[in-house]
Amino acid sequence: MTQPDPLPRGCSEILRQSARTPWLARNELVRYAALPFARLLFAWCGVRWGRGWALYGLPLIQRHRLGTITIGDHLSLRSTRGSNPLSPAHAVVLSVRRVGAKLIIGSHFGMTGGVLVADTAITIGDHVLIGANCTVTDTDFHPLDARLRRSDPAHGESAPVTIEDDVFIGMNCLILKGVRIGAGSVIGAGSVVARDVPPGVVVAGNPARVLRKVSG
Repeated sequence: MTQPDPLPRGCSEILRQSARTPWLARNELVRYAALPFARLLFAWCGVRWGRGWALYGLPLIQRHRLGTITIGDHLSLRSTRGSNPLSPAHAVVLSVRRVGAKLIIGSHFGMTGGVLVADTAITIGDHVLIGANCTVTDTDFHPLDARLRRSDPAHGESAPVTIEDDVFIGMNCLILKGVRIGAGSVIGAGSVVARDVPPGVVVAGNPARVLRKVSG
């Protein structure tokens, strides 16, 4: 009796992994089922779809029609609770709120349940990972002066944010306006970053301060 051909090595490995970690298999099934809707969402918002993107749940995109959102290849966004054991509190938010504002994201970017809000510019390099439920914003949202809040409550001060290549930001961090985070640096979980961070260091705390150099 002829035996059936074995499954290709890649398929059999996928099946083995699915049996060991069924929640990952479910995430992939949901991702592929939602793919047409994800592509339609990005097209509707005027954002080019890149190669190798993996979206677990649909993000919330708020793009001013005279603003810019540009994202590189191999994007990974996790917006559903089951997509990460740290359980994102909400969908990923990509927001460009004003005329001429820019959100520029490089390749191999990953984020779980986070928020990126640009009134002026947020620029993120390649191979940047941002942990669960972080917020990166280049604006104060509201003026500090009470008289200005009465006349124009949504026009807080803004200054560009830059996150260079290979930065890792731990969960529940807040990155504030005007900050530059140097290449290869690590931001400890729960940190509030209000000042520039040099390259290749570990920072943590509120306000975040340099603890040591990143080990080679």
